[in-house]
Amino acid sequence: MEIPFTERDVEALQQEAVAWRRHLHQYPELSFQERETSQYIVDTLQAIGGMELSRPTPTSVVARLVGDRPGRVVALRADIDALPIQEENDFAFTSKQAGVMHACGHDGHTAMLLAVAKLFAAYREAIVGEVLFIFQHAEELPPGGAEELVEAGVLDDVDVVIGTHLWASLDVGKVGVIHGPAMAAADRFEITVQGQGGHAAGPHNTIDSIAIGAQVVSNLQHVVSRNTDPLNPVVLSVTKFVGGNSFNIIPGTVQIAGTVRTLDNDVREQVPTLMERVIKGITEAHGAGYDFTYDRGYRPLINQHDVTRFVEETAKEVMGADNVERLRPSMGGEDFSAYLQRVPGTYFFTGAGNSEKGISYPHHHPRFTIDEDALLYGIHILARSAWKLLHTEKNENVFAIL
Repeated sequence: MEIPFTERDVEALQQEAVAWRRHLHQYPELSFQERETSQYIVDTLQAIGGMELSRPTPTSVVARLVGDRPGRVVALRADIDALPIQEENDFAFTSKQAGVMHACGHDGHTAMLLAVAKLFAAYREAIVGEVLFIFQHAEELPPGGAEELVEAGVLDDVDVVIGTHLWASLDVGKVGVIHGPAMAAADRFEITVQGQGGHAAGPHNTIDSIAIGAQVVSNLQHVVSRNTDPLNPVVLSVTKFVGGNSFNIIPGTVQIAGTVRTLDNDVREQVPTLMERVIKGITEAHGAGYDFTYDRGYRPLINQHDVTRFVEETAKEVMGADNVERLRPSMGGEDFSAYLQRVPGTYFFTGAGNSEKGISYPHHHPRFTIDEDALLYGIHILARSAWKLLHTEKNENVFAIL
């Protein structure tokens, strides 16, 4: 199997990818609002030519590139939405939208996928099978765009799906892979402790929702430390505690909220029951009531081993074995998990940090940015992996699932 494009072909796309990324960075849009972003993607793909474009949802774009001979269908995905964050960088291309920023690298993801689309369009006649370029809306806001696209049938004919995330904690020039569970289910909860308010000078005449709420917060940590297997990671973080508005009044209610992160589906199913047992026991012991809601977010992202190994070996070809690392799972959430529930695939991590350049801020930080050299590596690995998947014969024993 010969790959027709060269490293020089990929390098020739880097400058264009940087320009696309910087344009998108200046005009970020929030989840489910990516109207101008999706139109920019459509305009760019139409200028490239050779692809069938569709709009499965109002703010997503799917480009299908069909080769001259039938074969597999390989999907590549980029997320396109931004975050409600006020940018604090001082680049020439900082966000022009007040309070909205590409603080997670989705501008770079989109630029890389546009570059791969342009590269493949130039070699369409040599393609066996089809490539699906998925420009997905609303990764940052549950229920997420991935689930919508799956329900719309975008993956119905797909054999394998691949995505990548520009990763701030990994140095540029490095690539990370994770076999099996890679990112966590991201669930959220809300609790209202219903006490009885009154004057702070007479606490015996109240049912102190703040004191009870504090016990609830403290004891919820036992769900992790004493009720779940320590070999199955669980994160339970309380991120909101609101009650009262005066120094001398004990409030009647307290609102508590937070998130639960799990990598194992069975553990995920157990956690709400364990939480409610704690909440119910504490509130009833003090004569209080409660409301408890638990909303499931994205599923755990579980990479398929064979596809992950395939991309891992491809990354070694591009980067050298010393620059490809096996990473520990992240407790962050990603709606790419919805695709992996439907078809085999993998989600890998392209290093984008560079402390020497001051590029060291974490994702979702107002000064987040990427080393744009990372775009070259992401383009190359995505393109080479997709091409090899399309053109590798089954009897070459790359992996058994296709």
